[in-house]
Amino acid sequence: MTTRPTHRDQAKADRHAALLHEAARLFAERGFTSVSLEELGAAVGVTGPAVYRHFANKQAMLGAILVGVSERLLAGGRDVIDTHADAYTRLDGLVRFHVDFALTDADVIRVQDRDLESLSDDDRHAVRRLQREYVEVWVGVLQELLPDSSPAELRVRAHACFGLINSTPHSVRGLKDAPREAAVRGILESMARTALLS
Repeated sequence: MTTRPTHRDQAKADRHAALLHEAARLFAERGFTSVSLEELGAAVGVTGPAVYRHFANKQAMLGAILVGVSERLLAGGRDVIDTHADAYTRLDGLVRFHVDFALTDADVIRVQDRDLESLSDDDRHAVRRLQREYVEVWVGVLQELLPDSSPAELRVRAHACFGLINSTPHSVRGLKDAPREAAVRGILESMARTALLS
């Protein structure tokens, strides 16, 4: 029997999520080292010391953001594999999944690009391990479609695809109108598929 969370538990979970969201936004705008705990707390309406109820320190917040997104990417990639029947639809699903990530989590991409080295050693190793596993999800699909290519060559294709997709949020931040976002999404998906299989 599942126990429903209390109002207090739900409020704490909501505040935790809000802190991570605002931390990603502020770290993306100004860099990890330029944001104080007081500013992070103020962004969600609490004092700086109140942040310690959720995170041991600012570095732990950075770890929660980057380890968390790496876990979500790996889980999402594996889910695509489990829910699609053949290699072509799996690759299409992976491309759509990653494009959606890039367009909805642009701040997290910018934080990773700039502040990965600010992670604790344990969190940095966790991120790297999860990222390698995510790449191997793509390599497994590509191996079926390009059987004459070596795993090393397929990893190059996967990383190049991520670079193509992940670079776009830097230039299309804050998409507000649905037609423009749909157009960008379509361009990215088409380019990624072509690049992967060329």
